[in-house]
Amino acid sequence: MVVNKRSKIFLKFFIYLIVIVLINLAGTTLFFRLDLTENGTYSISKASRQVVSTLSEPLTIKVFFTKNLPAPNNNTEQYLHDLLEEYSIFANKYFNYTFYDVNPDEGDIKQETKENRELAENYGIRPVQIQLVEKDEIKFQKAYMGIVLIHGDLIEKIPTITSIDGLEYKLTTAIKKLNNKISALLGLQEKIKINLILSSSLKIVAPYMKLNNLSGLSKTIEETVQNINEKSYGKLEFQYLDPTKDPDLEEIINKYNIMNLKWPDFANGNIKAGSGAIGLLMVYKDKAVTIPLLNILRLPIIGTRYEIVGINELQEIISDHIESLIDINEEIGYLAGHGTLNIQGVSPDDPARQREQSNLNNFKVLTEQNYAIKPVNLKENNIPESLDTLIIARPTEAFSEYELFEIDQFLMHGKNLALFIDSFKEVMPGGQQGMSFGQGPVYLPINTGLEKLLKHYGISIKKSYVMDENCYKQELPQQLGGGQRLIYFAPFIKNKFINKDINFMKNIKRLIAIKISPLEIDKERIEKNGLTAHRLFSSSEKSWEMSGQINLNPMFISPPPADEKKSLPLAYILEGQFPSYFSGKPIPEKKAPGNKPPENISKDKANEKDQKTQIEKKPGIDSPKIDSEGEFISRGKQAKIFIISSSDMLTDNVLDQEGRSSNAVFVMNALDYLNNREEIAVMRSKEQRFNPLQESEAGTKTFIKSFNIVGMPILVVIFGLFILLRRHSRKKRILMMFQK
Repeated sequence: MVVNKRSKIFLKFFIYLIVIVLINLAGTTLFFRLDLTENGTYSISKASRQVVSTLSEPLTIKVFFTKNLPAPNNNTEQYLHDLLEEYSIFANKYFNYTFYDVNPDEGDIKQETKENRELAENYGIRPVQIQLVEKDEIKFQKAYMGIVLIHGDLIEKIPTITSIDGLEYKLTTAIKKLNNKISALLGLQEKIKINLILSSSLKIVAPYMKLNNLSGLSKTIEETVQNINEKSYGKLEFQYLDPTKDPDLEEIINKYNIMNLKWPDFANGNIKAGSGAIGLLMVYKDKAVTIPLLNILRLPIIGTRYEIVGINELQEIISDHIESLIDINEEIGYLAGHGTLNIQGVSPDDPARQREQSNLNNFKVLTEQNYAIKPVNLKENNIPESLDTLIIARPTEAFSEYELFEIDQFLMHGKNLALFIDSFKEVMPGGQQGMSFGQGPVYLPINTGLEKLLKHYGISIKKSYVMDENCYKQELPQQLGGGQRLIYFAPFIKNKFINKDINFMKNIKRLIAIKISPLEIDKERIEKNGLTAHRLFSSSEKSWEMSGQINLNPMFISPPPADEKKSLPLAYILEGQFPSYFSGKPIPEKKAPGNKPPENISKDKANEKDQKTQIEKKPGIDSPKIDSEGEFISRGKQAKIFIISSSDMLTDNVLDQEGRSSNAVFVMNALDYLNNREEIAVMRSKEQRFNPLQESEAGTKTFIKSFNIVGMPILVVIFGLFILLRRHSRKKRILMMFQK
């Protein structure tokens, strides 16, 4: 009987063991995921589902990943497996993916591994070095960790994946980019011209420059363009232009800044002085891009060295420039002129700023990942109707009434504004006297005319700067005594002062602002206009305003008493049907440049014009009064205004080029929200890794510290005494039971 009982126990044990093994096997083969994270970090977003479910052509994702990598890279591979599997669940029949095991070890003789390695190299996926700890030693290992996306005849790649941060966003935007590129290429009305400008005179001096492959460059580039053309639906056209044989090309060389080399007589007079141009010019309609083909390296001791751009590198450059020429992304307007921040690097309309370097490089790079930036100059043209959003960053010059009318009516048509407005213009005092005394900059109030439009809509910017004790702390060098210095004009925005009611703000836990002014909402006007105002974030309760004479030198700033400090709103989004500022007012007229008649006009024509004018003014011959409808909109369609009172939020000091910082995510999310791409914004921000602890008061911190040091041991002693007394009581009860 004992044997049967033991047999039953062992039988149950083996049954349980088999069930557990089967469950684990099912878990490794059948995809199932339960995402318990607050923001759905490990589940694909709505935007990703929509992109893969609407594919119109086959999309193949090839993943080249070295297996059996040490942590944390093995987790990246597993996450990528799960992510692509979830993509396939929501995708249509055109979606498929394949994993390739690529071992970078040259000693591996497996044929499959060699083929995978060659395939990865052909796609431009190369091994990277990763760090691992083995037997208490830090070692380095080469590994393949890249993705190639093939959609139709187009190829996009993510060459290195070292982290899961933002991986879904990268994949989804890459797929969407390929989709847009196919549509854009198929919709081209004319071909993209790729012109090789190569002077035949260069072939004479090429051997002295050690450019032995220059003679075959034309054929090589033509074959490269033909290869790209096969994958671009035949939308490219190659042409070889020789400036040596066609002197008229000199104008094109100067216009597009093509590299032009000049040399004197040398080789004992056998080589005569001359010049030659070399470069690639891509042209589509009124857009043109110049690609340098020759790299000049000036090395110490060695001297000057010349290198022709590699074919693989050239293929990538041409493909990237095709995207910029045909505008595969949705256009977003950027106001040029009026003293706005220069996003193009140089200012062609302002000679004084010809050499000004753009401080918006990171903003430009991040924006152009999803949008095509279109400069808008109100002095020359109206705002294009194709735009849905117009960015206005730090205007310093006054707008004319007609330009304000253009902006107002743009909003009335249901379009959106992204305003990064400064209250003050920083001006350095001129002359040596100001510099000798170490005089700081002067801050002059800016009045452009936008203020009256915003006030009419229900919001205004105060002429002051926000100072905050919760701010950036500058580390001082030892020469200045060390320690930290509070930069009051760079407040940190705490998590509790960020509005989480708006989806794209939910996972943003902290921001930093620089030289920012407080905003004021006119609640009565907002309600009267039927608008909704969403406060995005505010300063802390330890902030105050600096107005009047502005001095941002931290050494001369002293915080005011506590009763003068309060939280101040710093960014808003206004939504609704905005009322026009020009409702009930005369519509301004655009002043055409140069209304004066030509000076050389003949007297006969002038008399003829005067006679015509007199005839038009005669009574009884009045021209009919013509009224036009649709020229003016007094009440707009549904629109949005995003406003923040600091243009420094767009500069390279605040935004990182990778777009992973909270500030970069916030700015890009705001633009996506204005362009009705909120799902993309939510997907971008859901993987923010910055999760600060809730801040506690000094008293709370002291109590918790004291409790951990003293309180916990006391509780353990009390609990031990309780157990001891309980055992003693139980022992006593047992003795009493047996005594009876």
